[in-house]
Amino acid sequence: MAKNYDLVILGGGPGGYVAAIRAAQLGLSTAIVEQSKLGGTCLHKGCIPSKALLRSAEVYRTTKEQAHTFGVEAYDIKFNFEQAQKRKNGIVDQLHKGVQGLMKKGKIDVYKGYGRILGPSIFSPMSGTISVEFEDDRENEMLIPKNVIIATGSRPRGLKGLTPDSKTILTSDDLMSLEQLPQSLIIVGGGVIGIEWASMLHDFGVEVTIVEYSDAILPTEDYDVQKLMTTSFEKRGIRVLTNANILPEILQANADHIEISAEVNGSQQKLSAEKLLLSVGRQANVENIGLDNTDIEVHRGFIEVNEHYQTKETHIYAIGDVIGGLQLAHVASHEGIHAVEHIAGYQPEKIELHKIARCIYGSPEVASIGFTEKQAKEQGLEIAIGKFPFAAIGKALVYGETEGFVKIIADKKSDDIVGIHIIGAHATELISEASLAMLVDATPWEMSAHIHPHPSLSEAIGEAALAVEGKAIHQ
Repeated sequence: MAKNYDLVILGGGPGGYVAAIRAAQLGLSTAIVEQSKLGGTCLHKGCIPSKALLRSAEVYRTTKEQAHTFGVEAYDIKFNFEQAQKRKNGIVDQLHKGVQGLMKKGKIDVYKGYGRILGPSIFSPMSGTISVEFEDDRENEMLIPKNVIIATGSRPRGLKGLTPDSKTILTSDDLMSLEQLPQSLIIVGGGVIGIEWASMLHDFGVEVTIVEYSDAILPTEDYDVQKLMTTSFEKRGIRVLTNANILPEILQANADHIEISAEVNGSQQKLSAEKLLLSVGRQANVENIGLDNTDIEVHRGFIEVNEHYQTKETHIYAIGDVIGGLQLAHVASHEGIHAVEHIAGYQPEKIELHKIARCIYGSPEVASIGFTEKQAKEQGLEIAIGKFPFAAIGKALVYGETEGFVKIIADKKSDDIVGIHIIGAHATELISEASLAMLVDATPWEMSAHIHPHPSLSEAIGEAALAVEGKAIHQ
């Protein structure tokens, strides 16, 4: 049986399902093919469940370490990992039902199966017909769309010599389904995912060692952020090894222990723990989806697209992690909206990746947008920098969270802000003001002229903007 659609989307993650909703709003008959659950990695294995657990870690740490400073006397404080997992699963289930409801509201057909793109056939003279394979004995169903969006996402990347087994060598997906916490953990990779898990699991009482190949953790962030995060982690008792290269052979591995060797700053070290987390990035899901039946080009593992997310076959689009770039849920969603509006004949504004906020939800939180200081200099810009500490902000003292700062980087020639970096409590909420400033090409004066409420953490942004010209009031 074959069915015709204006648009068929492969993948129901935050890129795919948001694109489907926008398509339905524009009157396009739309279908999603998803082999697992709507919401994708973000909802079920990434963004939402990890932040739910990070919130549990924050409450536990605050109660255990700071409650007495607020006049709250708490005794015999214990952490119940099973309850934290139950709460996380409840949040995920609620949101999953919400997405399912949105599909019904938009009259979007959802096919639970594996979709493959077919080449020209009796169904269509162009490639793009989708063959849906089901897990049961049903025959494949053929979907014949005028346009296709590939939103198949990504999965954790492997590392030579370390093959995940879901027992001792884990991925972030495996950690989500743990029934009990390990006593110790080696995290290979000090990027966003590794840092979030390190912060969370340390707060839960796990002994954590981070092994990072680069010369700093969070290698894509501003130097000042890297430095403070390293200092903060080491002060808390998280071991951080940089300039570290994991050697491919495993020295020992069994059900409750793994021992590996690493070359750290030129010297060889043995590292052992109960479990090891591989956190070395993510690779696109481009295999077995029928790309070989099309003229679509893949470069370095990612689908190549133009500024409107069209592949070489212009009626087939690709968005989200599968095209590389910033592998973030909010990026995928907006790429999906852009692609759909282009399909519908609109002329959507080009998405500029350097004007999209990036967030890290450990403790302390990190949020940034635009260029780092190093990147700005590499662009040939003559820059001015304003930096202001949360320790000088009244609301930070009230919260008992004074660690961190706001750093603003401006182009002296144009006076435009080209980068904003925040590390500290609630940084991931504060970054939205910075994101709006970047969108409208604001200057430091415009950010400082905006009167920030007192007391608020956002005052640090206004003070940092004033500091660009040496005019900070409380510094």
